Amino acid sequence: MKKYFFLILTTILFFHNISYCQEGLDRGFKVKVGDLSPEFSLELLDGSIFNNKSLLDKVVVLQFTASWCGVCIKEMPHLEEKVWQVFKSDDFILIGIDLKEELDIVQNFVSKVGVTYPIAIDKDGSVFESFTTEKAGVTRNIVLNKRGEIIFLTRLFDELEFSQMVEVVKAELLKYE
Repeated sequence: MKKYFFLILTTILFFHNISYCQEGLDRGFKVKVGDLSPEFSLELLDGSIFNNKSLLDKVVVLQFTASWCGVCIKEMPHLEEKVWQVFKSDDFILIGIDLKEELDIVQNFVSKVGVTYPIAIDKDGSVFESFTTEKAGVTRNIVLNKRGEIIFLTRLFDELEFSQMVEVVKAELLKYE
């Protein structure tokens, strides 16, 4: 009986913590959980184009990053190992979106960090700014459900919040099995 009580209490606290983190300060976001993704279109390094409409029917993580961002560099191997390699499928995509850098810098950055998930360049920062307030810092993840609604937001790299994001992605994908 004590095991079940502990399990139920832990589950309640976990989801309460997720909801508290997501409803707290805006942390530099214009958007919030429950909003539809702003409209955007970007070109991946391989030349293919994607936009918020083409991502419908997929669970999506948009990861905003830059080569000069130490926190991004710390987070990216975790995204590769614990998100991309675990969930990549027809129903899921993780897209890194580099902020305002030139192609050769981004290519070197991606090679150095060693990630294999798709990367795009937000050349003028307009996509980033459609999600964030003016002068907001990079290192952000935005999770979208299959309807294009925002279901989770992260800022910086916090291991607890990162783990919560992974659980949200997993739970969202399980809805469609």
